[in-house]
Amino acid sequence: MNRVQLAEFLKDRRARVGPAEAGLPVGVRRRTPGLRREEVAQLAGISVDYYARLEQGRGPHPSRQVLSALGRALRLFEDERAYLFRLAGEQPGPPAGASRVVPAGIMHLLERLDDTPAFVIDAKYDLLAWNQMAIRLMGEPPAERNMIWNAFCGPMPIGPGASAEFRSFADESVADLRAASVRYPDDEGIRALIERLHAASPEFTRRWNQHHVCVRRTTVKTLPHPQYGDLELECQVLHADDSGQRVVFYTAAPGSRTADVLCGLRERAGV
Repeated sequence: MNRVQLAEFLKDRRARVGPAEAGLPVGVRRRTPGLRREEVAQLAGISVDYYARLEQGRGPHPSRQVLSALGRALRLFEDERAYLFRLAGEQPGPPAGASRVVPAGIMHLLERLDDTPAFVIDAKYDLLAWNQMAIRLMGEPPAERNMIWNAFCGPMPIGPGASAEFRSFADESVADLRAASVRYPDDEGIRALIERLHAASPEFTRRWNQHHVCVRRTTVKTLPHPQYGDLELECQVLHADDSGQRVVFYTAAPGSRTADVLCGLRERAGV
């Protein structure tokens, strides 16, 4: 264990994580950038004294559980998390889990996209954030925020008469969820969702038992709109960070009818 380098790494990373990025209220103006020691300790579930000793290079050898908690609290990317473990003399294990805290930079991006429907999902397809254009195109998000659950157990679940596009989404999302379950083997939320789906949907179980694995990427989809009919949209997927979050953008070919509809939705909202 390299206590000096571990202490310097923790101090440096703490100074580079803002309260909003860590999911904390911004509050009053701060004298120094980054998080306070007590905030890191709170987020990691350890005592302030214990964390302070780690930053001073005189703390005890942290357990793997503590290292994982610090990685989550400090919003470490996967290579940073591996570095933290190795400084502590440990081999890095699987990623800590699928975070539900959307980085402040991604939230700012959503706000600035006033002409493009966009939203953020996590590794298990929970809808975490969305912009106003997404609401204008698709309506308010449903009470059940998980897209896979809605596909198999929502008001209009997939069945024998489903469209080819809906069947393709179901196939790919199940394969994507399987990939997430391997990448985050200790994530309780992913395990719980899979158990719920097995108990409620034979269609899900049938696809799960096919053992397909994929990660969702760019695709073209047709979205039915109650006023404008079928809209052909290109679904762009941006992988936001190592936590498995993705930003999904809906765009349309320039000069197309769908592009005109998106432009009209923006103008009529007075953006």
